[in-house]
Amino acid sequence: MASVDTGRLPHAERFDFWQDLVARESAPARITSEHADDFAASARAVDLGVVRLGAWHYPSLTLARTPRMIRSSDPELYQLALPLSGHGVVSQERRAGPLGPPGFALIDTVRPHGSTHRPDGGERAPVHTITALVPHDALPLPARRMDALLAAAIPADTGLAALLAHFLRQVVEHPEQYVASDAPRLDRIALDLIAGTLADRLDVEGELPAEVRISGLRSRVEAFVRRHLADPELTPTTVATAHHLSVRSLHRLFAGTGTTVAALIRTGRLEHCHRDLADPRLAHLPVHRIGARWGLRDPAHFSRAFRTAYGISPREHRERAVRG
Repeated sequence: MASVDTGRLPHAERFDFWQDLVARESAPARITSEHADDFAASARAVDLGVVRLGAWHYPSLTLARTPRMIRSSDPELYQLALPLSGHGVVSQERRAGPLGPPGFALIDTVRPHGSTHRPDGGERAPVHTITALVPHDALPLPARRMDALLAAAIPADTGLAALLAHFLRQVVEHPEQYVASDAPRLDRIALDLIAGTLADRLDVEGELPAEVRISGLRSRVEAFVRRHLADPELTPTTVATAHHLSVRSLHRLFAGTGTTVAALIRTGRLEHCHRDLADPRLAHLPVHRIGARWGLRDPAHFSRAFRTAYGISPREHRERAVRG
């Protein structure tokens, strides 16, 4: 992980530094900005192995990658951008699409393209964008089909795209939650979610390798479990039904992963209870109510499961948290 902040540089050096940074982390491009005289911006890069993620904060900019630049530097990458604020336009292959939430924008670095991105009206805060760079040959999708997605709006608020957006934000905004040995698995998840999102948009999921489809389905199941932990009726059976699977197929989906759907439900609920019991804002709630908030309605079962997981009872954990 690497982080930079132009605020630590003299004003006259900030914009040039930013242009060099974009060239190193993505691909050389011509950048202009109405804030070039005082370009206060920051960036964070997270290299997972194959996929490179970036979080970018900047006041406003216009970017153009020309044929001459492509001839001098051709990294053969797809860049998937997720703007979290601001508005703008991205253009490539005689197509122009919106650049702003809630949606992804895809560009191919080997072809000329351009974009503009500015804060929403009246806002003084910098705009915020997350990017994922993926080599052409890392995506198991035919290049000729990818052309249809360049500079086209890809909604990021439903289905696999929403899951991908959440995953990218979690990794790039909270890299301290992971260790170096997590990178290969995070890299594989990122690749599978990106491939699944683009294949879903192209309606060519059947062309994906079986392992990519399985990984995408597993990620959808995990996200479904996280969203429904508070539902006391959440069980492997209800999860299987929601995804049009038999319970046996659901168990087979997680074979070899070191966990099960039942374990995901149990662990997720207990983690939320562990956090809430230590929250002073929830001190007025009885211990059994905390369990019930997360689907553990039987106080005796909740207490036993909590002690098994953490070695102490829920009440003891809360008392320790109160004592500091």
